[in-house]
Amino acid sequence: MTAIEFTIDRTQTDEDNWMRDGACKGMTHLFFPTAAERPQARERREAAAKDVCAGCPVQTQCVSFARRHHEYGFWGGESEDERHAAGFRLIAPIGIRARAS
Repeated sequence: MTAIEFTIDRTQTDEDNWMRDGACKGMTHLFFPTAAERPQARERREAAAKDVCAGCPVQTQCVSFARRHHEYGFWGGESEDERHAAGFRLIAPIGIRARAS
């Protein structure tokens, strides 16, 4: 089970009910990287994810959730790097983000 499937399948609180309406359902491959993903592949994957998010009715709730919970992956039209640059730090940054902090 992937991270987004776990988040959607778990017992949701009233605060998390928005997840049921996400346009990303079933598209985990666009929102979380595979192991050893190359930079060009990441750019293409995140561009496709951004397109899905652009038409999503719960985009605002999604990005707020990711920022509040320090999530990894692409949430609400925003990448980990974009959240990090906006001041929403990952709890345990990896790779370049760990060295750049």
